[in-house]
Amino acid sequence: MIQWLGIWTYIWDIKFLKIQEFMLDIWLAYSIPLPSSHSQLLSLCVICSCVAASVGGLFYCWMFSSLQYSFQFSALASSVLSFLVFLILFLVHPVRCLFTIIVPTLGTRQGRRLLLSACFMIVAVNIIPNIMNNIQAILKIIKCTCKNSMESLVASMLLLGNASWDFSHSLKSIIDHMPDNFFSSRDSHVQFRNDSNIFQLNEKMDNISQSIKEDFLYADKLVQKVILLTNRVMAGFFLFYLLFQATWYLKNYLTDVRFDNIYITPKLEDLARENKTADVLICTSRKLIKPTSFKLSPKELKASLRHVFLLTLVLVVMLLVIAADYIAFHLAQTAVTEVTRIPVVPVTFWVKYEVSTEIQPFLMVLFERNYHQNLTFVSSKCFMQMPNPPHTALVLAVVLLFGIIYATVFLEAYSHRLCRKISASFFENQENQRIQYLYKKLIRKHKKKEQQEASVLC
Repeated sequence: MIQWLGIWTYIWDIKFLKIQEFMLDIWLAYSIPLPSSHSQLLSLCVICSCVAASVGGLFYCWMFSSLQYSFQFSALASSVLSFLVFLILFLVHPVRCLFTIIVPTLGTRQGRRLLLSACFMIVAVNIIPNIMNNIQAILKIIKCTCKNSMESLVASMLLLGNASWDFSHSLKSIIDHMPDNFFSSRDSHVQFRNDSNIFQLNEKMDNISQSIKEDFLYADKLVQKVILLTNRVMAGFFLFYLLFQATWYLKNYLTDVRFDNIYITPKLEDLARENKTADVLICTSRKLIKPTSFKLSPKELKASLRHVFLLTLVLVVMLLVIAADYIAFHLAQTAVTEVTRIPVVPVTFWVKYEVSTEIQPFLMVLFERNYHQNLTFVSSKCFMQMPNPPHTALVLAVVLLFGIIYATVFLEAYSHRLCRKISASFFENQENQRIQYLYKKLIRKHKKKEQQEASVLC
């Protein structure tokens, strides 16, 4: 136990401190305007190369997988972007700060919008077409059942026609043996007229089903194109707005000392201790925020709850679409199973006809026949399209993305704090001016409050 404790102490005291010192040197080389040594220049080059390669890879995956662009266009765009990112980051110091601010900005509403865009794309490209395919499978089952039922019904009508012909032939053979003056005509037949044309009926059924299929395919393609185009436009807008928001934050940070200046930083505490006014920070600590604290202010908490409510409405819509996918699959699966279980229905026509006369008792007509027909609702030639099961991995991906989105709601406050911290590390002189302004503002408020309390006592 003592040996393990000694190893842990060695790792913590030696290795961790060395790693921390190395990371601070790397960050210093990245955040200062001009490198002061060859090692800082090399570190800056390596960092910019790694960042550019990471941005290019993520941009390629986003364009090719999420936005459904072609491989060539995605690869070309990501390569050009990687080169430009490396060049600009290496040469322009404010852009390095701007680009670094974008990372925590992804934890704000702009990052949530990009993740929502990815969720919408998953639903539009994979889940909605799966619903349409299962609906088409159900329609094909209905078409096949109706077609076979119609053919069986027409066949039964033809069977009635055969029965009528047999009956008329039997009756005519009896009449032919009667005297010539008994009936005025011997050429009459009992006929069952059937005007149905099985070929025309099949042709009409095929035309109707083909028309319905084409309408479904057209609607499916139109919906996918509209959603894909909308998602691309929204994704591009959100990306540019993300850059705009980071630029807006950095611009206000550099030009307005009052902007986002509500934090009790270590430098502010040191300044208050040097001037022996630490009690001022204690009195105003309720209105200020410690950037290292995990506690959310009431304003931040209310904003988070409002965003959670709006995201829940979007999540309900997504869950309804996913539930529709499962319902369509189970309906199609049940339809296929139940249709295959429909038995063949035997139909028997029993025709019995007996005629006798008083004039010639020996003359009697007896006609008795049985005609059998099987009504089949589903033929073995009928093609059954098997339903497509829902993609469980895609559903889990949507749930995971929404989990990240919900997490970013509460991380948004910490993202703003991190943006201020990054800006302060890149522009130390501006941060010192902001601290001086905040300190003087707190002193003025404290003196004004003391004067008001003194006037009340007097």
